[in-house]
Amino acid sequence: MTTMKTARIHEFGDASVIRYDEVPRPRPGGGEVLIRVAAGSFNPTEAALRAGLLQAFLPVDLPYVPGWDVAGTVVEIGAGVEGYAFAVGDRVIGRLDGGGAAAAYVRAPAAVLTAAPESLPLAHAAALPVAGLTAWQAVFEHGRVSPGRRVLVNGAGGGVGGFVTQLAKHAGAEVIATAAPRSTEAVLRQGADHVIDYTARPVSAALDAPVDVLLNLVPLSGPDAAALVPLVRRGGRIVSIATPVVPPLDAGVSATHMVARNDVADLRALVDLVDAGVLRVDISASRPLAELADVHRQSQAGRIRGKVLIVP
Repeated sequence: MTTMKTARIHEFGDASVIRYDEVPRPRPGGGEVLIRVAAGSFNPTEAALRAGLLQAFLPVDLPYVPGWDVAGTVVEIGAGVEGYAFAVGDRVIGRLDGGGAAAAYVRAPAAVLTAAPESLPLAHAAALPVAGLTAWQAVFEHGRVSPGRRVLVNGAGGGVGGFVTQLAKHAGAEVIATAAPRSTEAVLRQGADHVIDYTARPVSAALDAPVDVLLNLVPLSGPDAAALVPLVRRGGRIVSIATPVVPPLDAGVSATHMVARNDVADLRALVDLVDAGVLRVDISASRPLAELADVHRQSQAGRIRGKVLIVP
């Protein structure tokens, strides 16, 4: 095969700018491998990138192939990969900061890849890199969640939220999660001790006491972000992967606005937890690559829950 199918963004705008194209199949460069893609997964931030809203922070050249998550099989190895011990036929996963996984094949730096979980269908493993790394670093690095802590996960029904809930519970915390009714059962399966239906009443009215750590996973207005601060005890901390939360100086609460880094050691730790049966990878839907534009439309309409696979 000398060509392949891919989804590409040709200009910034609504979902209609995504086209399903036939392009030359890539070849791996130095330090790279070529992966036959089993699946990628959709991340809501990709809709913002497609709309051109991230150009100041994450500039891309057009046409652009989206897809930061990849799971697939190594089919070709470039020069200088010997130290990474990859071979043709290996099942791998990784986070591709330059995108490209919305395709039948993708060239990827060997340094960002690790062996895929053995206990999962290979395509399902594509749900792990971006959301899993974000959750791991929010819970352990920034949230410092430890046994006995009371943790509030604001936005547990999303793709990152499922991993955050599980990792916080694995760390020994009491986990309180906010979710819409459609996500309640999934969030409970993921280990939440209590679920607050944020569509029925304010979170503040449902909490019986302040928490030690609040992990915010959803975009908020300024007033709504400020309203999170009283939910945390003095000496506690807030970690947000979305809207920054800025506590008043006299609140006695620390706050971090984080952007997850690409860390293959953290990804390897997540894979180990999956294979140990500690961490579940829940897939809410699987869609063909040719329908990527529709996935973007559904996400912007608020009709996507959890992780959606994109399959070539």
